[in-house]
Amino acid sequence: MEVVCALGHVGAVWVAVVLGLVMLPSALGISLGISEAYMWVLVKTLEWATIRLQKGAKKPQLQMPRTPTANGIIERDETPMEKEIALLHRADFEFSHIFYFCRKGFEAIVEDEVTQRFSSEELLSWNLLTRTNVNFHYISLRLTVVWVIGVVVRYCFLLPLRFSLAAIGITSMIVGTTMVGQLPNGSVKSYLSEVVHLTCSRILVRALSGTIHYHNKENRPQKGGICVANHTSPIDAIILTNDGCYAMVGQVHGGLMGIIQRATVKACPHVWFERSEIKDRHLVTKRLREHVADKSKLPILIFPEGTCINNTSVMMFKKGSFEIGGTIYPVAIKYDPQFGDAFWNSSKYNIVSYLLRIMTSWAIVCNVWYLPPMVRKEDEDAVQFANRVRSAIARQGGLTELPWDGGLKRAKVKDTFKEEQQKNYSKMLVRNGSVGSLSAETESD
Repeated sequence: MEVVCALGHVGAVWVAVVLGLVMLPSALGISLGISEAYMWVLVKTLEWATIRLQKGAKKPQLQMPRTPTANGIIERDETPMEKEIALLHRADFEFSHIFYFCRKGFEAIVEDEVTQRFSSEELLSWNLLTRTNVNFHYISLRLTVVWVIGVVVRYCFLLPLRFSLAAIGITSMIVGTTMVGQLPNGSVKSYLSEVVHLTCSRILVRALSGTIHYHNKENRPQKGGICVANHTSPIDAIILTNDGCYAMVGQVHGGLMGIIQRATVKACPHVWFERSEIKDRHLVTKRLREHVADKSKLPILIFPEGTCINNTSVMMFKKGSFEIGGTIYPVAIKYDPQFGDAFWNSSKYNIVSYLLRIMTSWAIVCNVWYLPPMVRKEDEDAVQFANRVRSAIARQGGLTELPWDGGLKRAKVKDTFKEEQQKNYSKMLVRNGSVGSLSAETESD
């Protein structure tokens, strides 16, 4: 009986802490300073750990990780290919010249610039998480003790707290949007829908110990527009809806996600497609254009890459989002991997494993930049417009701009891409005279 009473008291205290210190401030959009204090302690701890690692690296038996080139495992010559071939072929053609292409081929096999974007970004210094540099646990006794304390804090305190907040946020989202959805269409329904979405998103951000810095808020997406952003994680949508409401676009799912979709669409004009419809490009474009044409509806949120990239680069934007018309509001999202890896490698982790990793990390820290709105120029096609928007996002977020399709995460390279590279090689060879010299030698023989 005493045990039951003790558990009841503990549960009551837990509920009071969650409601009073987290949920109420989230609903009101205020901060009590707890997150700031937590981040201050966390930064100081990681700085101390880095110093300990640097001291430990001076010992002969320990090796710090080398400084990689662009997070790579091989060093590449940064000289442009055209200049390398020009230097290579100053003399007549020799069979040893093929070693240049062999080297480029081996580099692409060992580590190309595309597939490394589909794996977690490696850190130069250990952040006291199991994910990176596991051999650093035993550099010193004090560092090991701090790591063990961190494991206890993350799994025994932060994880239950975050799980409770996530459950409350999701339940509140389903119940709140279902109730608001029963109201007749009008300004009252729209207002209450935005309140429910904002409140629940703030609770879910608290469930991630999220610290988000929003910049240039005067450029926030407006109704009747299209918001496009680089894509790193499923939580990108939560990060953005923490500061404003959007109409989501996506495929209809089953399970818990399906329940959330069916509830939220009653209160907000989200655009959900059936699996059979998502392949009908004309139907998708038509529904999106109808949404954008209504200036009273929330801006559409789209991730044109179509898959998650590890937040070091921005890959090709699908042109469909830029054929709809209307004003594009670019948004750049950049996560700080020092506190937790937000990237979802869907080919390696299912959504449950991913969420467990997120909820057992230290925190989710990111910067969000709202860029000035952009419209398609008269002499621009959809592809050129998409590339211009992508370049703006890459520059603002400090990300590498890559022309490759994110679909290469699960698909093979198209033959057209291979043929294009072969044509580039042949043009450079002809331009530098190597093919002509080889032909002359053959005719003389």
